[in-house]
Amino acid sequence: MIAIRPALEADFDAVARVWMESWQSLRLPHWEEADYAEMRSRIPFEIAGGWHLYVADDAGTIAAMLAFRTRDNYLDQIFVAPAYQRHGLGKRLLALTREHLPDEILLRADTRNAFAIGWYEREGFVRENEVLQDDWDAPRVYYRWRRAP
Repeated sequence: MIAIRPALEADFDAVARVWMESWQSLRLPHWEEADYAEMRSRIPFEIAGGWHLYVADDAGTIAAMLAFRTRDNYLDQIFVAPAYQRHGLGKRLLALTREHLPDEILLRADTRNAFAIGWYEREGFVRENEVLQDDWDAPRVYYRWRRAP
């Protein structure tokens, strides 16, 4: 049984590896530029900035990572290692996010990531807008999920 738990500092190397491998598996433009060292160095920085970081732990193997901020209801990262994809682990991570952000969740996705966009929309997220940002080479789509009244 895969356990979802708060990440420990000892998990950070594996979290960065899952993050990078999952991002690379999307094969979006520039996928090969995913940099393990950069992702690894971001983790403590992002935690200091408000990330709540969780991992899916399969008997010592980190199968997925989840990062959200409660201060602004923002789901920042949800990545499942390629070997664990399409087995419901993402839904479990999203359920945990909804426990911590029960009223509203905001997120963004690359417009070229058809898999993520389809998944978020099936999970009840509503597209709010698209924005081309200076630090990104394609528009990002912004989503919002609200608990039903």
